[in-house]
Amino acid sequence: MTASLDVRAFDTVLVANRGEIARRVFRTARAMGYRCVAVYVDADAGAPFVADADEAVRLDTGYLDGAAVIAAARATGAGAIHPGYGFLSENAGFAADVLSAGLVWVGPTPEVIAAMGDKLAAKKAAVAAGVPTLPSSDDPRDGAAVGYPLLVKAAAGGGGKGMRVVESAADLAEAVAGAQREALSGFGDARVFLERYVRRARHVEIQILGDEHGNLLHLGERECSIQRRHQKIVEESPSPVVDDALRTAMGEAALALAGALGYRSAGTVEFLVDDDTREFFFLEVNTRLQVEHPVTEEVTGIDLVREQLRVAAGEPLDRTQADVSFTGHAIEVRLYAEDPAAGFLPATGTVAAFTPAAEPAVRWDSGVEAGSVVGVSFDPMLAKVIAHAPTRREAAGRLALALTRLHLGGLTTNRDFLAAVLRHPAFLDGDTTTDFIERHAPAAQLALDDDALHRVAAAAALWLQGRNRAEAGVLRAVPTGWRNARLPDTSVRFRHRDDEVEVRYRALRDGTFAVRDLGAARVHAWSPGSIDVELAGHRARCTVTADGERLHVQTPRGTVELAVVPRFVPPGAAGVEGGFVAPMPGVVLDVRCAVGDRVTAGQTLVLLEAMKMEHHVRAPYAGVVGEVRVAAGQQVENGAVLLVVEPEAATTDEGAPDA
Repeated sequence: MTASLDVRAFDTVLVANRGEIARRVFRTARAMGYRCVAVYVDADAGAPFVADADEAVRLDTGYLDGAAVIAAARATGAGAIHPGYGFLSENAGFAADVLSAGLVWVGPTPEVIAAMGDKLAAKKAAVAAGVPTLPSSDDPRDGAAVGYPLLVKAAAGGGGKGMRVVESAADLAEAVAGAQREALSGFGDARVFLERYVRRARHVEIQILGDEHGNLLHLGERECSIQRRHQKIVEESPSPVVDDALRTAMGEAALALAGALGYRSAGTVEFLVDDDTREFFFLEVNTRLQVEHPVTEEVTGIDLVREQLRVAAGEPLDRTQADVSFTGHAIEVRLYAEDPAAGFLPATGTVAAFTPAAEPAVRWDSGVEAGSVVGVSFDPMLAKVIAHAPTRREAAGRLALALTRLHLGGLTTNRDFLAAVLRHPAFLDGDTTTDFIERHAPAAQLALDDDALHRVAAAAALWLQGRNRAEAGVLRAVPTGWRNARLPDTSVRFRHRDDEVEVRYRALRDGTFAVRDLGAARVHAWSPGSIDVELAGHRARCTVTADGERLHVQTPRGTVELAVVPRFVPPGAAGVEGGFVAPMPGVVLDVRCAVGDRVTAGQTLVLLEAMKMEHHVRAPYAGVVGEVRVAAGQQVENGAVLLVVEPEAATTDEGAPDA
């Protein structure tokens, strides 16, 4: 660095974000000697990122209140603001306000953000730079000009919000209306456009870095093709299908566009690659750090947050394109609170257990810990997990094992689904197009056969027996299994999803147990958080977390949740026959039926919004609407009855019960 450089000095960085990305930025900023400031809302008051910061400021009005964020920076002496991703990260007006306040903005210029934040303008810039693009139309009614199938896409924002696949002209109007609602809710901008949809495609992006001195380079590609709801869940670098020639062509295209923009800071130029022809087409530019940036860091050894902070301070990049090299293979998965078996519906709840295993060694960028609450206000991502290894197959195996050995419980997640993806033969063969999930249908959840479930339940029952002995208030000195009369076996019943399993065992005088249908059992060690148990010669040490009447038991295949079935069930409200319930907490956007209406199977009856995404509650069978219990604008809880539909078979043509 020369003395003539205009270096902007600051010693404190405020991160205008939350969760795992706030913690990740803190980690690098603190390593560089910067003090770290967090901002938070009431829902995040107990979140780990708030405790991680050197200082934190409560926001009354939310993370999108740019004026409040700038005021927090001034109040804490923060000289720079890092926006993370999402929220205000691609808000050109906010970036301009930060600079006007005399603060350092960690990101590209407001002008570039404005130009690239609008996907329509970005596409025009790409065309001007000679970058290939897909056929598209600014007029959301003009599907014929694009051809079917096509995508409806939000002009602002990303992350899969405001995006719909349309197969025919008959479906266009509803898809456009839904995308516009979602875009307005997620980005404050309802504009959408149409673009040709490529069925067999790969989502490949190029990471770029630039500074204000005219230096510009790319750090290779990431493939992010495995997606659900058009949102990435598995990312890797390098791509299994990008060779040197394609990498060079895509890199040059990305740098041509970045050069035309005068790009500075970290950014990503995203492309769609036709899996049949290997042609690539421009999609968009993300003027921020990407969720998947760690895989690039792992294969290049370059800390992208460090580079962002250095560029923001006015320093030049300290390397050229020739200095960039790649080592090994890195894969990242996004661990979400969601239910793959229910169409990836977001899940809510409290994290009862979250303990990564020490081995295999992988990178955990986590926003939660045991006790964290996952609500409906924010994206339900719990953590990013990244493995780096000499080969792609090793990285996949290491990452799958790390997920399996993670002790995780308290809410439904996609952990087992991600492990199934990583172990799927098609994934290992590099067959990772954007329709991977639809074509290959990886297992949505861990499946246990009856024998395996019985073994887990037996371990849980013996752990409960040990806890009961440890908590005994009287006769604690009496050995386990002592009795002065012949008594029946101890019985414990558990529920695992839709199955029930009963464990019957008898404690013997030598300290062992006889478990019906499994044979001899011996507890080698017991603690409030684990059990080392041998069942019929098969020994395993299981971590156990009790969460009320639920036990989360860590097995060699993953965490298994077992609910203790009470011996006496208290009276409670019966389910409503024919009742359709909310699959998650949310807000009712629209009710598309009324009492007396005939409905058909698959028809959307209620439209819900949760976590800034729309969810359709559809009729699973034909029938007549008997009750409607909700209205547009109403907040509903998970499991709330929305409406009641009487099945078609139970009615006559006039809608009255059959005689």
